[in-house]
Amino acid sequence: MTGQDAIGRQLSAAGGLSYEDVETGDWFETPGRTVSVEMIDAFAALTGDRFEIHIDEAAARRHGFTGRVAHGLLVLSLVDGLKNQAEARFRAIASLGWDFRFERPVLAGDTIRARISVAGKRVTSKVDRGILTLRFAVANQKGEIVQSGENRLMVYRR
Repeated sequence: MTGQDAIGRQLSAAGGLSYEDVETGDWFETPGRTVSVEMIDAFAALTGDRFEIHIDEAAARRHGFTGRVAHGLLVLSLVDGLKNQAEARFRAIASLGWDFRFERPVLAGDTIRARISVAGKRVTSKVDRGILTLRFAVANQKGEIVQSGENRLMVYRR
């Protein structure tokens, strides 16, 4: 996940990006994070989602996977955290929703990272706020897209 989109510029900002600091097409990449068996177990314990492909290696193989599969929502949660650890960060107020696809399994031991681009922006009725639509392409260590989608994020205006 290198290179630059046909339009847009690579974002970076230590102090946080306001609504006016970004344009449609601007993008950045997150750091990577390796999904561990311990993370999968903790997520299963926290949520009660103990479907066998998540918690049992043999069961995951019976279902055609090469190993234990991370919960899709665990991976999405990690991606949101990676967004907030990236060099480019927004002066965010609240997430307004996610529309996401789980395209390939993320297995224990996989390392994920995301390329995030600004897909849209609009002002709100409050003069100090705007809404960004962020597009995510989440890849594993092989460069395969494992999840993709959009997040609407309310951010401060200057």
